[in-house]
Amino acid sequence: MGQDVRVVGAGRTDAGVHASGQVMHFDSRWIGQPGDVRRAVNALLPRDVALLRVSEAPPGFHARYSAATRTYRYRLWCRRVRQPLVRRTSLHVPFPLDVDAMARAAVQLIGSHDFAALGRPVGGSAITVRRLDRLDVVRRGDFVDLWFVGNAFLRHQVRRTVGLLLDIGRGKWPPETVEAVLAGQAGAPTAWRAPAWGLTLTRVTYPSETEFIARAEMRAPTGGEER
Repeated sequence: MGQDVRVVGAGRTDAGVHASGQVMHFDSRWIGQPGDVRRAVNALLPRDVALLRVSEAPPGFHARYSAATRTYRYRLWCRRVRQPLVRRTSLHVPFPLDVDAMARAAVQLIGSHDFAALGRPVGGSAITVRRLDRLDVVRRGDFVDLWFVGNAFLRHQVRRTVGLLLDIGRGKWPPETVEAVLAGQAGAPTAWRAPAWGLTLTRVTYPSETEFIARAEMRAPTGGEER
């Protein structure tokens, strides 16, 4: 393309976290077909990274700030013997888990809460309130998947939540402990941080193009002095 571009991702993840549905944007003067961009960039990327789809975005689109929801999956391999073929994308859990207790605890985390006990903000912000739309605990054979859906997350929020739910699943704490943790009550357990390699960013969603353009127009300045 003959120009330097700045690539902006939809979400920042810790080292070791995977992404199967990451979204990014860049601004360019190039006027070729999106498929040509995909082929050209994939020819230069390392083998563990690939562009799956390239398309033209509406004016004002921002991969991070325009996102409506983000979905993360934390995968557990639940057998006494480890499975080398899944070790890079799941956490080996060699002890029994009470998945029903984990699910009852997870329900208490859904909604808007102050998640300061489970994560911290980045970028200089002091706001620790986040909205969690879904938190599903799903067993499929020897895997247990924890699905997190929300607009935004604190740093380490998902991994510390997994640590807390694992302690509940192994019987260390009752499901009601979640309420004490969120409230920062004295004596409440400190949630440990599950390893990064079990976590995958699987999906980022955006408003429809029509809705997005309408929102952008509502945010546009209507005149007067620029500040």
